Amino acid sequence: MRLNTKTLVFFAAIMTLLIVVVTALSAWSFRRFSLYMAERHTVSVAEAVKIGLTEAMINGTIDKRLEFLERLKNMPGVAGIHVVRGPAVIQQFGAGFPMEQIKTEEEARVVERARPVFSLADRDGDMVFRGIVPYIATEDGHPNCRQCHQVAPGIALGAVTIDISLSEVRGQAVTAVVLVSLAVLTAVLLSLLWLRRVIRPVTETAVAVRGVAAAAATGDFRGRIAHASSDEVGEIAVHLNRLMGFLEKEVGTIQDRVAELMGHQRSCGGNQLAATTEMVDALVEAAKFKQAIEEDRYKSDIYGRLAGILREKFEFQRFTVYEVAASKNRMVPVVVDCNADAPCHYCDPQILTDADACRAKRTGHAVDGVGLPGICTMFRSAVEGDTHICQPIVLSGTAGCIVQMVIGRDEGPLAQMMMPFLSVYLRETAPVLEAKRLMDSLRENALRDAMTGLYNRRFLEEYVETLMAGVERRKGVFSILMLDFDYFKQVNDTYGHEAGDKVLKALAEILSRSVRSSDMVVRYGGEEFLVILIDTDADHAMQVAEKIRGEVAGTKVTLPTAVLQKTISIGVAQYPADADTFWQVVKFADVALYEAKRTGRNRVVRFETGMWQEDAEY
Repeated sequence: MRLNTKTLVFFAAIMTLLIVVVTALSAWSFRRFSLYMAERHTVSVAEAVKIGLTEAMINGTIDKRLEFLERLKNMPGVAGIHVVRGPAVIQQFGAGFPMEQIKTEEEARVVERARPVFSLADRDGDMVFRGIVPYIATEDGHPNCRQCHQVAPGIALGAVTIDISLSEVRGQAVTAVVLVSLAVLTAVLLSLLWLRRVIRPVTETAVAVRGVAAAAATGDFRGRIAHASSDEVGEIAVHLNRLMGFLEKEVGTIQDRVAELMGHQRSCGGNQLAATTEMVDALVEAAKFKQAIEEDRYKSDIYGRLAGILREKFEFQRFTVYEVAASKNRMVPVVVDCNADAPCHYCDPQILTDADACRAKRTGHAVDGVGLPGICTMFRSAVEGDTHICQPIVLSGTAGCIVQMVIGRDEGPLAQMMMPFLSVYLRETAPVLEAKRLMDSLRENALRDAMTGLYNRRFLEEYVETLMAGVERRKGVFSILMLDFDYFKQVNDTYGHEAGDKVLKALAEILSRSVRSSDMVVRYGGEEFLVILIDTDADHAMQVAEKIRGEVAGTKVTLPTAVLQKTISIGVAQYPADADTFWQVVKFADVALYEAKRTGRNRVVRFETGMWQEDAEY
């Protein structure tokens, strides 16, 4: 039952009860009033009879008392008068007329007790009020009863029975009760109409709120509530509309931003809030995946995790991960259906020796065989109706890996829906995989410092192009730390070069464990080191640098003849905030290092424009 109906039914029941109570009280009150007035009328008529009979006895006209009584019967409302003699009067004057004899027990009781009796009686179908009033002897007044009757005061000389008709009174009472009831009923109906008018905006607003809330629960925040009043109900509608407008705007903004992060266009249908939550969950899971693969040591570990995601999370049972060889024109299947180093199953073997034959590798774009059947001529499948989707992993601006999913006839639409989510994982995999591949390449070319095990300057010169290509493609940032021991020459001069080498190795160990696996630590030359913090702004770089500085200051290097405890100075610069080329950022980090040395050493200094002087030597 709706609120409006329940409210009206409730108040209608209350009003009905009110009408019944008012009608009953009115009827009872009129009855009490009618009986009271009938009693007073009876007493008045009885008093008139008493006075008339007394005057008749004094004036000697008592024998004409019957005519007097007949005239009294014509009084309005009087239905009958009956006078009876008491024993004292009968003893003194005789029994009188026959109609003056006691006829009922009530008359006998009234004469005996000298107290009036009032009652309701039915007289020939007419309701009458009957009062039997005693005629009591008294000495008061002039004339008085003792002048004619030889009785003691307080003795009932007789009684007068008066019948008062209630028909007219009852008719008037019924009319009055009906009029009162109609008046109350009219007031009740008007009240209900007014109440219905007052409640209607509340119920309409409640229905509208229910509809808007139901739509919001499905992710649709476009609902609004119409309002025509300026009272509290109208204010509720205004504030709720404002809330819905805010949610629509902010949730839409969040959806756009998340869709942008996932690299696909936001859909307009369905539960947008649930879709956004799903995309955010995917981003969180992808971030956790990236954190996991950053800690993997080898590329094979990363490929294994990626294969696990394809099978367990996205439920692809048939897939291949290809790695583009360093020659840029060869491809190697590194994972096939979760099996490492398995032979090529789903493509023409030609792509293994001619990578450009692979459309995804050649274009660097996804190849959707579901939407465009036959788009890739290299695809091979033993099951009729199978198709495929290939997603490239872009490394250094070109396709460095290809992930191929083989899809059954009825699985295509679902696979297409999952591609934006898979793309997030592939995008997170790219920089980590790029770093791992580059490290492998460096290991092959012996680009490490023999003493410290860190990358050397030659590595840095070859890595710059790859680094800048990846950062520019992602529109990312990186920071450079330039580090140098304070008074390092004194170590070599005092304790020898072996001691100096031991101090340098200790610093190399501190740097390696203080940064992430995706960052780069380079021995730049002599006692000078360089750290590249990927996707790190200057503020966070300062925190890392301060951590390194503090750990170096607290490190003790034990020598055969002494225990050394050295300090280090660090300069910090950021790309592209400080400079738009890699080597200029390195130069500015070196300038900041020089400033740290100049201002007291054992400190971290962030590069500022005022530090750079064109004619200065650094």
